[in-house]
Amino acid sequence: MRRILSIFLGSLLIGLALILSPSSTWAYPFWAQQNYENPREATGKLVCANCHLAKMTTQVEVPQSVGADSVFKAAVKIPYKSGTEEIGADGSKVPLQVGAIVMLPDGFKLAPQDRWNENIKEETQGVYFTQYSEDKENIILVGPLPGDQNKEIVFPILSPDPSTNKNIHFGKYSINVGGNRGRGQVYPTGEKSNNSIFTATKSGNVISIEDNEDSGKNITIQTEDGESFIETIPVGPEILVQEGDKIDAGALLTTDPNVGGFGQLDTEIVLQSPARVIGLIVFFAGVALTQILLVLKKKQVEKVQAAKGI
Repeated sequence: MRRILSIFLGSLLIGLALILSPSSTWAYPFWAQQNYENPREATGKLVCANCHLAKMTTQVEVPQSVGADSVFKAAVKIPYKSGTEEIGADGSKVPLQVGAIVMLPDGFKLAPQDRWNENIKEETQGVYFTQYSEDKENIILVGPLPGDQNKEIVFPILSPDPSTNKNIHFGKYSINVGGNRGRGQVYPTGEKSNNSIFTATKSGNVISIEDNEDSGKNITIQTEDGESFIETIPVGPEILVQEGDKIDAGALLTTDPNVGGFGQLDTEIVLQSPARVIGLIVFFAGVALTQILLVLKKKQVEKVQAAKGI
Protein backbone atom coordinates (compact mmCIF):
# COMPACT_ATOMS: atom_id res chain seq x y z
CA MET A 1 0.00 0.00 0.00
CA ARG A 2 2.83 2.37 0.89
CA ARG A 3 4.54 1.64 -2.45
CA ILE A 4 1.35 2.39 -4.40
CA LEU A 5 0.88 5.63 -2.47
CA SER A 6 4.45 6.75 -3.18
CA ILE A 7 4.02 6.08 -6.92
CA PHE A 8 0.75 8.04 -6.95
CA LEU A 9 2.25 11.00 -5.09
CA GLY A 10 5.29 11.01 -7.36
CA SER A 11 3.15 11.05 -10.50
CA LEU A 12 0.95 13.80 -9.00
CA LEU A 13 3.92 16.02 -8.19
CA ILE A 14 5.42 15.57 -11.65
CA GLY A 15 2.05 16.26 -13.26
CA LEU A 16 1.67 19.50 -11.26
CA ALA A 17 5.17 20.53 -12.24
CA LEU A 18 4.32 20.01 -15.90
CA ILE A 19 1.21 22.19 -15.60
CA LEU A 20 2.66 24.96 -13.43
CA SER A 21 6.16 25.08 -14.89
CA PRO A 22 6.30 23.36 -18.28
CA SER A 23 9.69 22.63 -19.78
CA SER A 24 10.81 21.01 -22.99
CA THR A 25 13.05 18.67 -20.99
CA TRP A 26 10.02 16.94 -19.48
CA ALA A 27 9.08 15.61 -22.91
CA TYR A 28 11.72 12.89 -22.60
CA PRO A 29 11.37 10.38 -21.09
CA PHE A 30 8.44 11.17 -18.78
CA TRP A 31 5.66 10.91 -21.36
CA ALA A 32 6.83 7.55 -22.68
CA GLN A 33 6.99 6.14 -19.15
CA GLN A 34 3.49 7.36 -18.35
CA ASN A 35 1.81 6.26 -21.58
CA TYR A 36 3.49 2.96 -22.50
CA GLU A 37 3.96 -0.07 -20.28
CA ASN A 38 6.63 -1.31 -22.66
CA PRO A 39 8.70 1.15 -24.71
CA ARG A 40 9.09 -1.31 -27.60
CA GLU A 41 6.05 -1.93 -29.77
CA ALA A 42 5.19 -5.26 -31.40
CA THR A 43 6.64 -3.94 -34.67
CA GLY A 44 10.00 -3.44 -32.98
CA LYS A 45 9.73 0.35 -33.02
CA LEU A 46 10.65 2.20 -29.85
CA VAL A 47 7.83 4.51 -28.78
CA CYS A 48 10.22 7.50 -28.70
CA ALA A 49 9.83 7.57 -32.49
CA ASN A 50 6.13 8.42 -32.10
CA CYS A 51 7.05 11.98 -31.06
CA HIS A 52 10.58 12.29 -32.46
CA LEU A 53 9.73 11.87 -36.14
CA ALA A 54 13.06 12.94 -37.61
CA LYS A 55 15.70 10.25 -38.01
CA MET A 56 19.40 10.41 -37.24
CA THR A 57 22.07 7.76 -36.73
CA THR A 58 22.60 6.10 -33.37
CA GLN A 59 25.45 3.67 -32.68
CA VAL A 60 26.27 1.28 -29.84
CA GLU A 61 29.31 -0.68 -28.73
CA VAL A 62 28.97 -3.75 -26.49
CA PRO A 63 31.27 -6.73 -25.90
CA GLN A 64 30.71 -9.76 -28.10
CA SER A 65 30.37 -11.93 -24.99
CA VAL A 66 30.37 -11.49 -21.21
CA GLY A 67 30.66 -13.82 -18.26
CA ALA A 68 28.05 -14.41 -15.59
CA ASP A 69 27.76 -11.82 -12.80
CA SER A 70 30.20 -9.45 -14.51
CA VAL A 71 30.14 -5.71 -15.18
CA PHE A 72 30.52 -4.48 -18.75
CA LYS A 73 29.91 -1.26 -20.67
CA ALA A 74 27.34 -0.45 -23.35
CA ALA A 75 28.45 2.77 -25.06
CA VAL A 76 25.66 4.56 -26.94
CA LYS A 77 26.94 7.11 -29.46
CA ILE A 78 24.65 10.00 -30.48
CA PRO A 79 26.60 11.96 -33.10
CA TYR A 80 25.77 15.45 -34.34
CA LYS A 81 27.59 18.66 -35.21
CA SER A 82 28.98 20.38 -32.12
CA GLY A 83 27.47 23.75 -31.24
CA THR A 84 24.12 22.96 -32.85
CA GLU A 85 21.22 24.86 -31.32
CA GLU A 86 17.52 24.07 -31.50
CA ILE A 87 14.33 26.00 -30.90
CA GLY A 88 13.10 25.81 -27.32
CA ALA A 89 9.45 25.71 -26.29
CA ASP A 90 9.51 29.50 -25.93
CA GLY A 91 10.98 30.00 -29.41
CA SER A 92 14.47 30.91 -28.24
CA LYS A 93 17.65 29.18 -29.37
CA VAL A 94 18.89 26.61 -26.84
CA PRO A 95 21.71 24.01 -26.90
CA LEU A 96 20.71 20.61 -28.25
CA GLN A 97 20.00 17.99 -25.60
CA VAL A 98 20.37 14.22 -25.88
CA GLY A 99 18.87 11.12 -24.31
CA ALA A 100 19.17 7.36 -24.67
CA ILE A 101 17.35 4.16 -23.83
CA VAL A 102 18.85 0.68 -23.50
CA MET A 103 16.53 -2.34 -23.38
CA LEU A 104 18.47 -5.25 -21.94
CA PRO A 105 17.47 -8.93 -21.80
CA ASP A 106 15.68 -10.11 -18.66
CA GLY A 107 18.12 -10.51 -15.81
CA PHE A 108 20.54 -7.84 -17.04
CA LYS A 109 20.42 -4.54 -15.17
CA LEU A 110 22.31 -1.38 -14.27
CA ALA A 111 25.39 -2.34 -12.29
CA PRO A 112 25.39 -1.15 -8.65
CA GLN A 113 27.80 1.72 -8.06
CA ASP A 114 29.94 -0.28 -5.62
CA ARG A 115 30.97 -2.44 -8.59
CA TRP A 116 31.95 0.44 -10.88
CA ASN A 117 35.66 0.75 -11.51
CA GLU A 118 37.44 4.12 -11.70
CA ASN A 119 37.16 4.19 -15.48
CA ILE A 120 33.37 3.75 -15.40
CA LYS A 121 33.02 6.38 -12.66
CA GLU A 122 34.91 8.87 -14.79
CA GLU A 123 32.94 8.09 -17.96
CA THR A 124 29.57 8.38 -16.22
CA GLN A 125 30.27 11.55 -14.26
CA GLY A 126 27.24 13.85 -14.40
CA VAL A 127 25.00 11.14 -15.92
CA TYR A 128 21.87 10.08 -14.03
CA PHE A 129 20.38 6.66 -14.83
CA THR A 130 16.75 5.71 -14.22
CA GLN A 131 14.72 2.53 -14.68
CA TYR A 132 11.82 2.69 -17.11
CA SER A 133 9.56 1.46 -14.31
CA GLU A 134 9.92 -0.21 -10.94
CA ASP A 135 9.32 -3.68 -12.37
CA LYS A 136 11.55 -3.23 -15.46
CA GLU A 137 15.08 -2.84 -14.14
CA ASN A 138 16.41 -4.18 -17.45
CA ILE A 139 15.25 -1.02 -19.27
CA ILE A 140 17.50 1.96 -18.51
CA LEU A 141 16.97 5.60 -19.44
CA VAL A 142 19.29 8.58 -19.57
CA GLY A 143 18.46 12.18 -20.36
CA PRO A 144 17.91 14.83 -21.19
CA LEU A 145 21.57 15.84 -20.96
CA PRO A 146 23.63 18.62 -22.56
CA GLY A 147 24.46 17.24 -25.98
CA ASP A 148 27.94 18.65 -26.57
CA GLN A 149 29.29 16.87 -23.47
CA ASN A 150 27.35 13.63 -23.94
CA LYS A 151 27.64 12.48 -27.54
CA GLU A 152 28.63 9.11 -26.07
CA ILE A 153 26.77 7.78 -23.04
CA VAL A 154 28.25 4.82 -21.17
CA PHE A 155 25.83 2.40 -19.46
CA PRO A 156 27.49 0.15 -16.82
CA ILE A 157 25.64 -3.17 -17.03
CA LEU A 158 25.62 -6.16 -14.70
CA SER A 159 25.08 -9.55 -16.31
CA PRO A 160 22.97 -12.20 -14.52
CA ASP A 161 24.22 -15.45 -13.03
CA PRO A 162 22.37 -18.59 -14.19
CA SER A 163 23.64 -20.47 -11.15
CA THR A 164 21.56 -18.25 -8.87
CA ASN A 165 18.66 -17.52 -11.25
CA LYS A 166 17.15 -20.58 -12.89
CA ASN A 167 15.19 -18.41 -15.33
CA ILE A 168 18.44 -17.26 -16.95
CA HIS A 169 20.39 -19.42 -19.37
CA PHE A 170 23.71 -19.11 -21.15
CA GLY A 171 23.36 -18.13 -24.80
CA LYS A 172 22.80 -15.25 -27.21
CA TYR A 173 20.57 -12.30 -26.29
CA SER A 174 19.26 -9.22 -28.09
CA ILE A 175 19.76 -5.64 -26.90
CA ASN A 176 17.59 -2.77 -28.19
CA VAL A 177 19.04 0.73 -28.15
CA GLY A 178 17.61 4.17 -28.95
CA GLY A 179 19.40 7.52 -29.03
CA ASN A 180 17.82 10.95 -29.42
CA ARG A 181 19.03 14.47 -29.89
CA GLY A 182 16.68 17.45 -29.79
CA ARG A 183 12.99 17.98 -29.10
CA GLY A 184 10.14 16.05 -30.68
CA GLN A 185 7.92 17.19 -33.51
CA VAL A 186 4.70 15.90 -31.97
CA TYR A 187 3.39 16.02 -28.40
CA PRO A 188 1.88 12.84 -26.88
CA THR A 189 -1.54 14.52 -27.29
CA GLY A 190 -1.04 14.46 -31.07
CA GLU A 191 -0.48 18.20 -31.44
CA LYS A 192 2.54 19.53 -33.30
CA SER A 193 5.30 21.17 -31.29
CA ASN A 194 6.98 24.35 -32.49
CA ASN A 195 9.87 22.13 -33.62
CA SER A 196 7.93 20.99 -36.69
CA ILE A 197 6.93 22.06 -40.23
CA PHE A 198 3.51 23.67 -40.61
CA THR A 199 1.53 23.36 -43.85
CA ALA A 200 -1.73 24.74 -45.22
CA THR A 201 -4.78 22.54 -44.71
CA LYS A 202 -6.63 24.09 -47.70
CA SER A 203 -5.86 26.03 -50.87
CA GLY A 204 -6.47 29.76 -50.98
CA ASN A 205 -5.00 33.25 -50.71
CA VAL A 206 -3.14 34.59 -47.69
CA ILE A 207 -5.07 37.69 -46.67
CA SER A 208 -3.33 38.49 -43.36
CA ILE A 209 -0.49 37.46 -41.06
CA GLU A 210 -0.88 38.75 -37.52
CA ASP A 211 0.70 38.20 -34.11
CA ASN A 212 -1.29 36.11 -31.65
CA GLU A 213 -1.38 36.16 -27.85
CA ASP A 214 1.13 33.28 -27.61
CA SER A 215 3.84 35.26 -29.47
CA GLY A 216 3.22 33.17 -32.59
CA LYS A 217 1.42 34.05 -35.81
CA ASN A 218 -2.12 33.68 -37.11
CA ILE A 219 -2.19 33.22 -40.88
CA THR A 220 -5.63 33.90 -42.33
CA ILE A 221 -6.33 32.15 -45.65
CA GLN A 222 -9.36 32.69 -47.84
CA THR A 223 -10.50 29.88 -50.11
CA GLU A 224 -11.95 30.32 -53.61
CA ASP A 225 -15.51 29.99 -52.27
CA GLY A 226 -14.94 32.89 -49.88
CA GLU A 227 -14.47 30.84 -46.72
CA SER A 228 -11.74 32.07 -44.37
CA PHE A 229 -9.77 29.99 -41.90
CA ILE A 230 -6.80 30.59 -39.64
CA GLU A 231 -3.58 28.60 -39.47
CA THR A 232 -1.98 29.10 -36.04
CA ILE A 233 1.82 29.01 -36.07
CA PRO A 234 3.60 28.82 -32.69
CA VAL A 235 6.63 30.92 -31.87
CA GLY A 236 9.85 29.58 -33.38
CA PRO A 237 9.40 28.44 -37.02
CA GLU A 238 10.12 31.05 -39.68
CA ILE A 239 7.12 32.06 -41.83
CA LEU A 240 7.64 31.44 -45.56
CA VAL A 241 4.46 33.00 -47.00
CA GLN A 242 3.44 36.65 -47.32
CA GLU A 243 0.15 38.46 -47.55
CA GLY A 244 -1.32 38.11 -51.03
CA ASP A 245 0.36 34.75 -51.76
CA LYS A 246 -1.74 32.05 -53.39
CA ILE A 247 -1.06 28.65 -51.86
CA ASP A 248 -2.19 25.08 -52.41
CA ALA A 249 -3.31 22.58 -49.80
CA GLY A 250 -0.26 21.05 -48.19
CA ALA A 251 2.00 23.98 -49.12
CA LEU A 252 4.73 24.88 -46.63
CA LEU A 253 3.88 27.78 -44.37
CA THR A 254 7.09 27.61 -42.32
CA THR A 255 10.66 26.41 -42.50
CA ASP A 256 11.70 23.16 -40.81
CA PRO A 257 13.30 24.22 -37.51
CA ASN A 258 14.31 20.73 -36.43
CA VAL A 259 18.03 19.98 -36.23
CA GLY A 260 17.87 16.75 -34.21
CA GLY A 261 16.51 13.27 -34.65
CA PHE A 262 15.99 9.82 -33.16
CA GLY A 263 17.65 6.56 -34.12
CA GLN A 264 17.40 2.97 -32.91
CA LEU A 265 19.19 -0.29 -33.56
CA ASP A 266 19.45 -3.84 -32.27
CA THR A 267 22.61 -5.67 -31.29
CA GLU A 268 23.46 -9.01 -29.69
CA ILE A 269 25.52 -10.21 -26.77
CA VAL A 270 26.44 -13.70 -25.60
CA LEU A 271 26.21 -14.70 -21.96
CA GLN A 272 29.14 -17.07 -21.95
CA SER A 273 29.47 -20.15 -19.74
CA PRO A 274 32.95 -20.64 -18.16
CA ALA A 275 32.59 -24.39 -18.71
CA ARG A 276 32.08 -23.81 -22.44
CA VAL A 277 35.14 -21.59 -22.62
CA ILE A 278 37.25 -24.15 -20.76
CA GLY A 279 35.87 -26.90 -22.99
CA LEU A 280 36.73 -24.90 -26.11
CA ILE A 281 40.27 -24.29 -24.84
CA VAL A 282 40.70 -27.99 -24.07
CA PHE A 283 39.40 -28.86 -27.54
CA PHE A 284 41.84 -26.47 -29.25
CA ALA A 285 44.67 -27.76 -27.08
CA GLY A 286 43.75 -31.35 -28.02
CA VAL A 287 43.71 -30.46 -31.73
CA ALA A 288 47.09 -28.73 -31.44
CA LEU A 289 48.58 -31.67 -29.52
CA THR A 290 47.25 -34.13 -32.09
CA GLN A 291 48.84 -32.14 -34.92
CA ILE A 292 52.17 -32.06 -33.08
CA LEU A 293 52.07 -35.81 -32.43
CA LEU A 294 51.28 -36.48 -36.09
CA VAL A 295 54.26 -34.39 -37.18
CA LEU A 296 56.54 -36.16 -34.69
CA LYS A 297 55.25 -39.56 -35.79
CA LYS A 298 55.84 -38.66 -39.44
CA LYS A 299 59.44 -37.65 -38.69
CA GLN A 300 59.96 -40.89 -36.75
CA VAL A 301 58.70 -42.95 -39.68
CA GLU A 302 60.95 -41.03 -42.08
CA LYS A 303 64.00 -41.72 -39.87
CA VAL A 304 63.21 -45.47 -39.71
CA GLN A 305 62.79 -45.59 -43.47
CA ALA A 306 66.06 -43.74 -44.00
CA ALA A 307 67.89 -46.14 -41.68
CA LYS A 308 66.55 -49.16 -43.62
CA GLY A 309 67.41 -47.53 -46.91
CA ILE A 310 63.82 -47.49 -48.05
